[in-house]
Amino acid sequence: MSLKTGAVPTTAMILAAGLGTRMRPLTLDTPKALVTVAGRPLIDHVLDRLVAAGVRRVVVNVHAFADRLEAHLARRADLEVAISDERVALLETGGALKAARPLLGDDPILVANVDTLWADPPGPGVIERLAGAWDGGRMDDLLMLVRLEDAVGFDGPGDFFRDADGGLTHRGRADRAPLAYIGVHMMCPRIIDAWPAGAHGIMAQWLALSARGRLHGVVVDATWMHVGDPAAREAAERRLAGGGR
Repeated sequence: MSLKTGAVPTTAMILAAGLGTRMRPLTLDTPKALVTVAGRPLIDHVLDRLVAAGVRRVVVNVHAFADRLEAHLARRADLEVAISDERVALLETGGALKAARPLLGDDPILVANVDTLWADPPGPGVIERLAGAWDGGRMDDLLMLVRLEDAVGFDGPGDFFRDADGGLTHRGRADRAPLAYIGVHMMCPRIIDAWPAGAHGIMAQWLALSARGRLHGVVVDATWMHVGDPAAREAAERRLAGGGR
């Protein structure tokens, strides 16, 4: 059964296999996905948001401390969890999706980084707004974006420019772009079939989609917390302690 217009995908993938080197020393003996923020592991924060939006099945890739992460995930009773095993070698974002392709089905899916948290704005949440903007006739991948001033723990120059129709162009050689990708996107998994096997990042695929007018984005009035290092973790904890979800 194909996904109804505006419906939230019931399947998602969480990219959780990274080494978390920037999060050291917290990741010397634990996977980044199990680093706690406000007393709860990062991956549970992301899973909670996905489940609340209607996701019922999630694929998680594992690498460092894979057994510990799998054991933790086995305790989640509120959704089905499938493991994409990268114990032998890390595959990066694009390679991870390619390896997990047999587990993803053919309907649109959500993809989320494990180190991304957000505070939903009033009304429909971030994921619901992403799903509501999906139009498979015009796009193959739809990225969730925030304005740079709404980012916590992110000091980069921004990622994309967005045109009036929602089409995205990467910053390229520009010093700065107004919008940051917050680590959540909705995509048609069929496009993965043409991707190469082996380790590679997803940016090259996004650039190719952008050139064909098939990469789009949604900007939300939400606070995004990029939990990439211990300082960003502390900033996220302060934000959550102040009432952010």
